[in-house]
Amino acid sequence: MKRFLTIITSVFLLVLNLWGQGIRGTWKGELDYGTSKLAIVFHFDDSGCTMDSPDQGTMGIAAELAYMSADSVSVVQKDMDARFSGRISGDRIVGRFSQRGLSLPLVLTPGDVIRSRPQTPSEPFPYKTEEVSFNNGDATLAGTVSYPSDWNGRKRIPVAVMVSGSGLQNRDEELFGHKPFLVIADYLARNGIATLRYDDRSAGKSVGDAVNATTEDFMKDALSGISFLRSMGKFGKIGIIGHSEGGEIAFMLGARKEVDFLVSLAGPGVQGDSILVLQNINALRKSGFDGSIPKEAIRQSIKSQGNPWLEYFIDYDPVQDIKGIKVPALILNGSKDTQVEAEVNIPSIEANLPRNRKGKYVSRWTLVKVYPDLNHLFQHCTTGQAEEYRDIEETISTEVLSDIASWIGKL
Repeated sequence: MKRFLTIITSVFLLVLNLWGQGIRGTWKGELDYGTSKLAIVFHFDDSGCTMDSPDQGTMGIAAELAYMSADSVSVVQKDMDARFSGRISGDRIVGRFSQRGLSLPLVLTPGDVIRSRPQTPSEPFPYKTEEVSFNNGDATLAGTVSYPSDWNGRKRIPVAVMVSGSGLQNRDEELFGHKPFLVIADYLARNGIATLRYDDRSAGKSVGDAVNATTEDFMKDALSGISFLRSMGKFGKIGIIGHSEGGEIAFMLGARKEVDFLVSLAGPGVQGDSILVLQNINALRKSGFDGSIPKEAIRQSIKSQGNPWLEYFIDYDPVQDIKGIKVPALILNGSKDTQVEAEVNIPSIEANLPRNRKGKYVSRWTLVKVYPDLNHLFQHCTTGQAEEYRDIEETISTEVLSDIASWIGKL
């Protein structure tokens, strides 16, 4: 999901490791990119400092204090090639943040970032959870299995592996304080369905090479999760719930007959380079321009970057996998999705799902649905643009939650 965003969403890992009168406590600021903003929070105490990026679920990262005087400070984060330099002015720290040629103003003020996320469940849960790990080659994936609240340990229950969108995300698919996978897992557990959600390789508690990984590698990670669930011997039907890139992975595994059912949430139905063309058209319109960047120009630009994930993404066409899906499939999108536009992707999916001689889907359980006024995260929204995500309190539409649980329960 994060790689599909047309805004800059790089994690700027920065911690001010300083002491001094008036500095102790919590400070917050925002990096403003014009089309989006990224919140930064610092916690200062006598032992040093930690930093949070609450919009991206990144917490407690340290950096080096390069310089500090009575009124100035400079901090370097070598791993991210990032630097912050600022001057203490009254109750503010005023400065600039730079990373790999990008320089932005950053002003810190006292206090923490608090956002209302009423759907996020909190412990104690009325169901059992289990911390697990499984392997795909050199990658070790750490995750959580959530069991149904009425499970007695004997009944073979349905279970779904949850696969996040693009970009490295934790098992809750956390973004802007929203935890959609935690919300979905909680809802399903209360409605008789188990789930396995896991941290992407090199995110959270998982390890593995993410720099050179492509969607195919992430698909194999998901397949390892499915194999792990089968080895547990506790479950009946085993499926996949994938969001965005995860929805694409759901198509891959469905075509390979590796799952008993699949749920695709905003999964692309056209080739990746076409997705990027549409996203660029949307970005230009937001800036007041008509027109688009030619597809070939986008492809040439990406090929020059040496990014394995992007190169795979622009070349992969999901149509062939969609044509091979014969297992029950629930395919959902929002009418205001500006990252994977329903009006382009859904017709391609519908046209390529296999049908019988009567023109009906091969699986009678297959359902394709577009929700009015929902965005890429399946939130009720105004414009559907990515900059709305963090300001919307709703994490995911209750209608979508109900439809997923009801559909799986009927299989």
